[in-house]
Amino acid sequence: MSALLVIVAPIVAQEAEASGSPLAFLVPIVILGGLFYVLILMPQRRRQKQAKELQSSVAVGDEIRTIGGILGKIVEEDESTFTIQLDGSRMRITKRAVAERIGDDVE
Repeated sequence: MSALLVIVAPIVAQEAEASGSPLAFLVPIVILGGLFYVLILMPQRRRQKQAKELQSSVAVGDEIRTIGGILGKIVEEDESTFTIQLDGSRMRITKRAVAERIGDDVE
């Protein structure tokens, strides 16, 4: 996609210089802004929404993996933290650190 922009942007810029219209100068900037929104911001917002839904849906008894790769089972839940049971110990983590629920077929 960026290769297309490299090819198209100079052509549009040359046309803008030839016509001298300020509107022709704004068109490529608006197009690039739209592409930035569609290719970068929309997927990021979708991932944030999915992460928030996962963090609110996990409950005591679920097995999880944290963003650091730690696997454990939730044994307690506070307002903003979970306590997970590891092989022989317990660890407190923030709810934001939950990356996935283990055993889920749907991601």
